[in-house]
Amino acid sequence: MQLLRAMRAGLGCVAIALFAATGVRAAEPIEIFDAHLHYNWEPKPYYQLDEVLALFKKNRVTGILATSRPNTGTHALVDAKPDGLWVVPFIRPYRVRADIQSWFGDPVIFDLVQEEFKRGYYRGIGEFHLSGKSAENEWVKKTVDFAVANDLYLHAHADDEAVEILMRHNPKARIIWAHTGFGLSSDRVSAMLTKYPKLWGELSYRSGVVDGSGKLTAEWRALFERYPDRFLLGSDTWISERWASYGDIMAGYRAWLDQLPPKIAAQIAHGNAKALFADRR
Repeated sequence: MQLLRAMRAGLGCVAIALFAATGVRAAEPIEIFDAHLHYNWEPKPYYQLDEVLALFKKNRVTGILATSRPNTGTHALVDAKPDGLWVVPFIRPYRVRADIQSWFGDPVIFDLVQEEFKRGYYRGIGEFHLSGKSAENEWVKKTVDFAVANDLYLHAHADDEAVEILMRHNPKARIIWAHTGFGLSSDRVSAMLTKYPKLWGELSYRSGVVDGSGKLTAEWRALFERYPDRFLLGSDTWISERWASYGDIMAGYRAWLDQLPPKIAAQIAHGNAKALFADRR
């Protein structure tokens, strides 16, 4: 009995020492930087601002790549200046949902991007949608060149052909690839990351990362181990249902992050996003 008490006391001391040294409880979930978030106001948000901020805190989301349609929701998140949450705003080149299909051929949208940029706090443009040769449009090139000239990232929901065209428009472009090609083969993803050092893959809706039992697949484990600094996580709250299941989305990420070496898991969960935006935090 005395030995059992001594062991319990020893374990208690270890836990206290760990907390004192790190400031983090052993059971606390890994922090996540949500690098694909929409707080749409079309015509009103699903959650009020205080509810959204509480949701981030509840799920230990410590940073967000914030966008909205129109950009009103992003303004609200930035203006809130929430404690414990790093808000990184991107310009969404959409006023209404219909702009998804036509923004790349509409000079008015390019004017919108330039006008929003005057607010002085944006770090990127997107998420925007492109498929194949639609990326060859002159207004797309103007957008890419504007981003490069003003040290902005591009957040592209695009197939691999469109990503290649964006890079040809301006080799200095820095692109966050929304969904990392959805179901594109892991070999092709690997080739793209090798070819373009300024391309990062964001993993919302990305298939193949885990198998039917939730186990990390061999090909994606290999990708994460080969390119640990090139992946980001995101919720893609484009519809109300994604907000309603926000906690489940974050829990799903943590389930397979826990199967990776802690250093790589931390990079993907939050470290890579922080590194991208740290220079102007």
